[in-house]
Amino acid sequence: MSKEEILEDLHKGVVEMDEEKVKTAAQKALDEGVEPMDAIMDGLVSGISEVGDLYDKGEKFVPEVLMASEALYAGLDILKPHIDADDLGVEGKVVIGVAEGDVHDIGKNLVRLMLDVSGMEVVDLGKDVPNEDFAAKAKEVDADIIAISAMMTSTMLGIKDVVKDANKTVPNVKILAGGAPLNEKSAIEEFGADGYATDATKAAKRALKLMKE
Repeated sequence: MSKEEILEDLHKGVVEMDEEKVKTAAQKALDEGVEPMDAIMDGLVSGISEVGDLYDKGEKFVPEVLMASEALYAGLDILKPHIDADDLGVEGKVVIGVAEGDVHDIGKNLVRLMLDVSGMEVVDLGKDVPNEDFAAKAKEVDADIIAISAMMTSTMLGIKDVVKDANKTVPNVKILAGGAPLNEKSAIEEFGADGYATDATKAAKRALKLMKE
């Protein structure tokens, strides 16, 4: 099989929620000498990005996204041990969660997945997280970044509280915000976050950039 075919199988396996297909393709990637990082980024991650897009368009639903994520993790388990530590780029610790009062965690889960894949250590606080818990947890685990998502206009105001808290207790921690009602201006200028991202792939890239700063 060519590299392109293997990447295509990984991508399709994730989109089709086919764990066995992903495992077979991941093993094939190792056997055929495909760089594990390429297999992850151009196969698995591109697959889950497509799933995220389909979810946004209302063509896939939460259970399907979860099954696609499981397929991705099945491939990740095979590929990750073979990655060169240098390829992972950065080491860092991210505390991630969904703002208080908000239970929409699908975007947050995709971001966590992308950060995982990028080699960062992720502490996931889950959904409907009391706003004061973000900074407290960041302090406890000595995190580099707090990533917070809000999917409702009523809950996005909580980001301001998280930023205020963090500035007091963990002033060196960078804050990355995302979610449907936000835009770059509101996240950074109004709420004081250090970074903003429109989707999971961009969020992971933004987090890597904040880490390097």
